[in-house]
Amino acid sequence: MADVRPEHAQLQADRIYLGWQYVLLHPDPGPPPKRPSPGETPVEGVDPEWVRRERMQEDLLNRPVKIFRTFMAAVAVLIAGLGISELLSWSFAAMGLVAAGGVALICTYAIHQGDRAVRYRVQEQQARIDRAREERERELFRAQEEHAERYREWQEKKERFERQVTWYAVAVPDEIDRIDVAGGTLAGWSALVTLIGATRLYSGGHLTVLDLSEGAIAKDLIELARRGGDDPLVWVLPVDLPRLDLGATLSAEAFADVLAHVVSVSEETRTTRDLSFDNAILERVLEVLGENATINQVTAALRALAQVGDPRDDLRYGLITATQLERIGTLFGRGVSDRVVIERAWALESQLRKLETLGSEAMRLPPARLRVVSMDRQAGVFGNRVLGTYVATALTHILRQSPASERPWYHTIIVAGADKLRGDVLDRLMDACETSRTGLVLTYRSLTPSVRERLGRGHAAVAFMRLGNAEDARVASEHVGTEHRLELAQLTETISAAVDGINGGYTSTVSQAEDTGERGEEPAPDLTQDITESTEWGRAATKAMSETERVLQRSREFLVEPHQLQQLPTTSVIVTDATAGGRRVRLADANPAILTFPRTTLGELEDVKDAALPPPAPPETETPAEVALDSVPPNLGPPPARLDWRKRR
Repeated sequence: MADVRPEHAQLQADRIYLGWQYVLLHPDPGPPPKRPSPGETPVEGVDPEWVRRERMQEDLLNRPVKIFRTFMAAVAVLIAGLGISELLSWSFAAMGLVAAGGVALICTYAIHQGDRAVRYRVQEQQARIDRAREERERELFRAQEEHAERYREWQEKKERFERQVTWYAVAVPDEIDRIDVAGGTLAGWSALVTLIGATRLYSGGHLTVLDLSEGAIAKDLIELARRGGDDPLVWVLPVDLPRLDLGATLSAEAFADVLAHVVSVSEETRTTRDLSFDNAILERVLEVLGENATINQVTAALRALAQVGDPRDDLRYGLITATQLERIGTLFGRGVSDRVVIERAWALESQLRKLETLGSEAMRLPPARLRVVSMDRQAGVFGNRVLGTYVATALTHILRQSPASERPWYHTIIVAGADKLRGDVLDRLMDACETSRTGLVLTYRSLTPSVRERLGRGHAAVAFMRLGNAEDARVASEHVGTEHRLELAQLTETISAAVDGINGGYTSTVSQAEDTGERGEEPAPDLTQDITESTEWGRAATKAMSETERVLQRSREFLVEPHQLQQLPTTSVIVTDATAGGRRVRLADANPAILTFPRTTLGELEDVKDAALPPPAPPETETPAEVALDSVPPNLGPPPARLDWRKRR
């Protein structure tokens, strides 16, 4: 059997790993076959009690003959005595002696024949016992030979069972454009993001995480990246908003488009006309302010345009100049009499005020392969939506201006809680990632109508995690198909129950980060060891592995039904993707600690199944005689009608 263990397989950069599939190609052979028992040892000889009974029976049968023989012997003695005493003539005495002696001899012969018959039956019984003993010995020998053969087969099956790989990688090729993850808990997202991020980073890629969940789901990934020799950059907004330089290099038109989408976050029913109107206002304002305009200057210009507050305060702080103030007043007519412009400028200023400190303390940061932008859970919900929309839209424009990558998924973007973004923002981000060949992973907490429209759209793989809502579970089961039967390992349920949730939050790193330009030599990263020592999943898996091996190898099957999707373990992921051979549906465990197990492989089940299974036995060839005999039809039914050779006229 080919060895497909992790030490003999490497992370493949053209695969996006989503978990591991539990499959037993070789079932448990069970206990070893019992050794044949010789049974109770029979008596080696004939039973003496049986011999005694036989002799007693023969004596009872011969008793009359013996009595008659004794009588005839007495008669012979009497005749002899009469002959000697001359009371009887010797001629008559001789005749009497011959008759009596003959009868006595006949009786003696009969008794002797009976004794011989008894001895013959005893010998027959002994021979029968000997034959039975020899037959039992032959049967025991055959049974031992069959037991030895069955035991050797059992040993081979047991060895294959104990050496087999039980966890196979569940991955999708990098030909897909996107992965949509529907449902799940924060702990489940943490496992999935850690797995995807770790495999992408350790295969040489770059990763950007936009965490809108406010649950610090990338905390284990950050610690894992540090152990791997990287220095991840973490922004916790809005605290780190002054040190966020995202969008600083955008042109005025792109910057105006970003700000217009940020303003639209609170208006779900906004149309393209509304966005174009806001975009026009912002473009004209940025044109007045000139290049490298900051958010502070934009909000000051919008206040002047909307006639909010005293513009002399902004002049005193140096946010705008007198010339700029005069030009702003004449952008949409003398005195800004258009009420619509005033209302929109007021709305724009009220939304963009949350970004006023953006990039005010920007510094040169060291290069990092892992970047995490998160929202502080203690900040306002609406403010976090504004910040998330800004980061997503700015990323979209940066991707649109970047050349397409030579390797798909070399740069991966993960947006956790993507259902908090507007649909048009997501559409633009999807298109930008597709054209730049950037990998995109979107996680949705619930299946809203906007999410259902985009789930799996285009060349995307879809993954379903636990869906607590009954309606969401029904939609997911219809999407996957209720006819699929999936196998769930007990280990998945055990570890998922052991990890309750995510504790703590992010710690900002950009405030202390400096680009020194020098990096010492780092030791070669060991992904399995790093996962075990630096992640909560690795520690929980190590504790769970202390249980008995047999318990951890148990599994159960279930159908993809709504109530089953509501009860999925935390790390279970149902992955569906389209291949050349058809649509695949697989159940995976996204727990990254499974990679550290001794029976885990980085190869997929379809790739290693042929190598793992033993070759089929060659078909038995039949002898020509057997073939000829089998080819003869059986002689059944009535004989055929006799041919009539007579010519009919």
